Amino acid sequence: MSITPERKQELIKEYGIKEGDTGSPEVQIAILTERITNLTEHFKTNKHDNHSRRGLLKMVSQRRKLLDYARGKDEQRYQTLLKKLNIRK
Repeated sequence: MSITPERKQELIKEYGIKEGDTGSPEVQIAILTERITNLTEHFKTNKHDNHSRRGLLKMVSQRRKLLDYARGKDEQRYQTLLKKLNIRK
């Protein structure tokens, strides 16, 4: 369900603005998206895991807030991030 430290470092390198950037909205959204994807796969086999489902809903809400922040700061960066992460069709 959780992401490995190696995968997290890959996401930081890919989406970070500068070296070691872990606080930018792009990195935070990318990490949350990875965790959401992993949990979604978990629910395909564990349909009755309601405790983890609550955690998933909290992560989706947190990602929504970060996406709103990114959109308010710079619309172009927001659109690029959506395309890169393939969040919306």
